[in-house]
Amino acid sequence: MRGRTAAAVTAVLIGAALPGYAQAEPEPGVDQTITWSPCAEFEGLECGTFQSPFDWRTPRDGRTITIAVSRLKARGGEAKGVVLTNPGGPGAPGRSLPLVYTGRAKLVEHLDVIGIDPRGTGASTNATCGGYGWMGIADPRDRSRANTELLYDAAELQATACQARSGELGKVINTEQTVRDLDLLRRLLGREKVNWIGYSGGTWMGAYYATYFPDRVDKFVLDSNTDFTTTFQDIFDNFGYAFERRFRTDFLPWVARYDGLYHLGTTAEQVRQAYETTRAELAADPVTLPDGTLVDGVLLDRVLVQAQYSKYSFPQAAEILSALGRPAPGLSAASAAAPARYPDAAAATLYGITCNDTRFRHNRATLAAEAERLGEKYPLFGYYQRLAPCAFWHRPPLELKEPTGHGVPPVLMVQSERDPATPLEGARKAHRAFAGSRLLTVTDEGDHGVYAFGNPCVDEVVEAFIVDGRVPPRDLTCPGMPLPDPTAPTAASTRPVLGWPL
Repeated sequence: MRGRTAAAVTAVLIGAALPGYAQAEPEPGVDQTITWSPCAEFEGLECGTFQSPFDWRTPRDGRTITIAVSRLKARGGEAKGVVLTNPGGPGAPGRSLPLVYTGRAKLVEHLDVIGIDPRGTGASTNATCGGYGWMGIADPRDRSRANTELLYDAAELQATACQARSGELGKVINTEQTVRDLDLLRRLLGREKVNWIGYSGGTWMGAYYATYFPDRVDKFVLDSNTDFTTTFQDIFDNFGYAFERRFRTDFLPWVARYDGLYHLGTTAEQVRQAYETTRAELAADPVTLPDGTLVDGVLLDRVLVQAQYSKYSFPQAAEILSALGRPAPGLSAASAAAPARYPDAAAATLYGITCNDTRFRHNRATLAAEAERLGEKYPLFGYYQRLAPCAFWHRPPLELKEPTGHGVPPVLMVQSERDPATPLEGARKAHRAFAGSRLLTVTDEGDHGVYAFGNPCVDEVVEAFIVDGRVPPRDLTCPGMPLPDPTAPTAASTRPVLGWPL
């Protein structure tokens, strides 16, 4: 996913004269049209681009950036509205996301579904850190002085690389700028109001768009919620316990249930010990796969952490853990996502948003202490500090408007009980602080991203809200879906990766 005050926003759009933006002139960028044509990359979608001011604080200085978008046209003819979508990250490109909804007949009958590569990522104008990624530099469980110094030297270099290579663009990769891009898109689509479906970091973006432009909000669905009332530092610090809870409550007992298939143990603790043993062996003696991939303890952690996002990833992760525990792991590396112009644009955008949006408290000493505290309690992911580079970031002046929900139509928040990346506790806190919101809790469920991924109860509630306009009179619950049976034949999953890039 904070105690902030608004710095500036256009008076024409929110009715208050605040400093920092040009006032009383026509909105920049509205004298253009989006030319739609079939997407070369995403069959069934149309793609287009538009130009947005490089910096919305100086929108008429002539500098622009490109924002790439996609469209799944309404099937019922003339669309009665549009729904903007976002897969999270922050920083994940989103033009492919409308493909998720092709089977949601009720949603796509009368609404155009819009996918967006936000500024900095995908086919939009890219940020970059020069290809540098610090998180694989060393094993964060090794808390020796030399290794700890290496980790935080690498984190500092990450901040330096991102800010140096992205230059002036990096300073305007933030939520305030992005919601202004989104509102320009609304204007170009010819809509007075827009709907929204955002997952994970997309709940942060949706909450802030609603905060800056409350009179442009129709029906907003926030699925797998960050605590958008606090800081990104607090959000990412909660990864440790949330991933550990999902790992121990869902994944490990599930693997144990299928010991005849995976041979990792008949109890959750036996499976956990098998993981710890395999991890220690890989840390001491990494395995080289036939394709040249070097598998060490850190890569094993990343595989298992990524699997916690969706129950449908459990079988593959268990197979990998099982195979790596044997002398000859016949594995192939996972295929990488199709690169953008800069393959690290999503990571660079993540750092731009998280380090620019909200303040960061830590220095080297406190980072180390926090990693040791969280890692001891939550060993799967507690040692990892995704946002450590923010401790070394030269943050430009920015104060985001506080998201309170006041003046915003009711939004629908969807949340699973054991979400590993955006835990229920944070979602409840945001729900209490965001006036008028309704919370749909999915019980006995841990998937990150719930709507349109196979839960009929959730799908019905969400579509009654966003299509029919029925606002739940109170908070609701839906039952979760059962964990998969790895012995049953299943179709290959086409579920996209949602949320925070690792």
